[in-house]
Amino acid sequence: MEHVDEAGAARVTVSGDATVTGWNDGARRLLGYPPSEVVGRSAAVLLAEPVWSVMARAREVRARWDGTLALRHRDGRRVEVALLAHRTGDGWLLVAPMPADDTPAPSDATLLTWAYAQSPCPMAVYDTDLRLRNANAEMTRVIGLPEGDLQGLRLTDIGGKLRSEGLEALMRHVLRTGERRHVETYPRTGGEEREHAWSAHFAPLKARDGEVHGVCLAAHDITEQYRARQRLVLLSEASVRIGSTLDIDRTAQELADVCVPRLADFVTVDLLDRLDQDEELPPGPLTGPIVLRRAAHRSVYETAPEAVVGPGQVDTYPEVSPMAECLVAGRPIIYATDDPVIRAWVALKPARGAKIQEFGIHSIMAVPIRARGTTLGVAVFSRHRTPGPFTQDDVLLAEEITTRAAVCVDNARRFTRERGTALALQRSLLPQAVPRPSAVEVASRYLPAGPYTSAAGDWFDVIPLSGARVALVVGDVVGHGIQASATMGRLRTAVRTLADVDLPPDELLTHLDDLVIHLSAETGGGEATGDIGATCLYAVYDPVSHRCSMAAAGHPAPAVVTPGGPVEFVPLLVGPPLGVGGLPFEAMELELPEHTVLALYTNGLVGGWDRDVDEGRVLLADALAHPAASLEGTCDSVLRALLPEHGVLDDVALLLARTRALDAAHVATWDVPADPSCVARSRKDVTQRLTDWGLDEAVFTTELVVSELVTNAIRHAVPPIQLRLIHDHSLICEVSDASNTAPHMRRARTFDEGGRGLLMVAQLSRRWGSRQTAEGKTIWAEQPLPGAPPDLG
Repeated sequence: MEHVDEAGAARVTVSGDATVTGWNDGARRLLGYPPSEVVGRSAAVLLAEPVWSVMARAREVRARWDGTLALRHRDGRRVEVALLAHRTGDGWLLVAPMPADDTPAPSDATLLTWAYAQSPCPMAVYDTDLRLRNANAEMTRVIGLPEGDLQGLRLTDIGGKLRSEGLEALMRHVLRTGERRHVETYPRTGGEEREHAWSAHFAPLKARDGEVHGVCLAAHDITEQYRARQRLVLLSEASVRIGSTLDIDRTAQELADVCVPRLADFVTVDLLDRLDQDEELPPGPLTGPIVLRRAAHRSVYETAPEAVVGPGQVDTYPEVSPMAECLVAGRPIIYATDDPVIRAWVALKPARGAKIQEFGIHSIMAVPIRARGTTLGVAVFSRHRTPGPFTQDDVLLAEEITTRAAVCVDNARRFTRERGTALALQRSLLPQAVPRPSAVEVASRYLPAGPYTSAAGDWFDVIPLSGARVALVVGDVVGHGIQASATMGRLRTAVRTLADVDLPPDELLTHLDDLVIHLSAETGGGEATGDIGATCLYAVYDPVSHRCSMAAAGHPAPAVVTPGGPVEFVPLLVGPPLGVGGLPFEAMELELPEHTVLALYTNGLVGGWDRDVDEGRVLLADALAHPAASLEGTCDSVLRALLPEHGVLDDVALLLARTRALDAAHVATWDVPADPSCVARSRKDVTQRLTDWGLDEAVFTTELVVSELVTNAIRHAVPPIQLRLIHDHSLICEVSDASNTAPHMRRARTFDEGGRGLLMVAQLSRRWGSRQTAEGKTIWAEQPLPGAPPDLG
């Protein structure tokens, strides 16, 4: 390294207590003191003015001070010095210029000429006609023409009218106003292999009187900063555009769309063919020929003519293909089209070689799509319209974008698997075939939420009850996913179990509420967290009395359409959702004429992003007011009226029930005195009625059942006692009394005289049981009709 003359300026360092700590040769020449006479002494000996004045100025300085200071030369004379002072921690660095010596130096004009000619910044001077008068060496290098060929040309002559017209407009503005202007441009000049970004400054050239005589153009190469900004913009756009849905192919398409044309002219996204399957993908790089499915592609041309494989098609890629090689290597790879790998691949796949030749593809970049240590596929970027090949900066950018897309693809894959599992679980827990009880005609629909929403916990059920009654249930579990589906299954099972006990609707919801609180406590480590909740509507319809009793826990009230009447929503006092606890549920009872339609539904039917629940109820009422020819058709018309075509936001459950009635011709009732001798009379009455109904084959069995039930009521219960036969799809025998004591079946010992009655009833009947009533209880037994098919309800 050549020696640099440090004596060109006087430099002195002073500590915080004004002690001289440094003294260079320039200071010696300026004041005459050798270092040995001043270093270590107070700087006050060097001052030719009062110390207090200098100290006052020093206290006002925060970082730098410049001005004139009077110093004392060693020979005693006063020296006025132009001084520049810098703070250095608690001290100072003092710098003073030295007077010019006798060494010959270039003139200012010469230095300015050299500066213009040899400047690394391209510069050019234009006259008032906007014609080039002079250009420095760097400008001629950038343009790619010698200065002699440029003189007299306008900017539009040099760069073309289309690219340079706007720049000339700025130059005219500078000539007219005398104001400077600045612009950033991105042209490809004749002397550059690749496009560069330039920061162009236009300055007016003024005479002393202010008149403008020309324009100076100075340009600065800001290509790196420009490309860095472009990369940041592209990354920002990628983070917004990629992953807008939980659809795998849509995410792949968003990746391709973002990268064309700013990174590549043609992009393909191929994913592993087994990506949609339930099996786990192997971690790490892949091996051997790889089977990929084209998920998406995008081109600068509208129809992507460069593509050989279409979206959705599957192709096998050999080890010598860019796709397979980068997946095996587990890293991005850049290829020129004359690389051995490309030549070998083209030899195996002539159709791809024809496309490369046709469109002039010259640079290919393959980037693995990996997320969480798992390979999902590969993105291949190609250039044919863009002249420059891919660079390592392009690799970093493509890796960043692809990584973001990979996470979104993996999220979509995991969501799809979880949603599929939840839906499969949900379908297995919902009724596989809706029962067809005699009390009502039913039609139902269940629609899971759209493809980008996890399955929820909506459910419905139709439960045949004793006495030809039927229970209608609809519910909605809070949340989505497998947990909601599992909770729905547990609640549906609980409702069926409680329905078998023949609990009234309000009591059933109370027990269900306790269960939800218990489930919430299980998930919360012993404390109810409220993470598990549900709504439920439970209704019981009796076709004999035409009465319907119902209660709701946080669930919307059903709609009722009576024959020839308007659509009304039941004024049901809705209780709190299940899992809140501490508040009672209230049941209400209403009479439903035959052929009344009862509509039970979940919130997903009436609610939505674009409307509130009240608007949905109005649409539901209008759809029910114009029913189709069948109940199934009415279900379809309701869904068409209330749900969008592109899918629902939440699960939807709809249950329509049209009531039927059992008239006196199908029901026989007798009051039975509490006298054992009346048992024979009851058997005779039953035999006569069965003969009238044409059920002679059922007489023997029914007599035995009636005899046992009536005898038990007379012996162990409290009057009044009533016997009832119901002739429907089955034959139901009921004995009611005023006792609340439930019967218990037991196995009699060998020498016991009694205890075999209920056991015999159970053996002779298809189903039997008891239910509590407002007056006491009812014991019932159901028999299949002779020759009737088995009951699947």
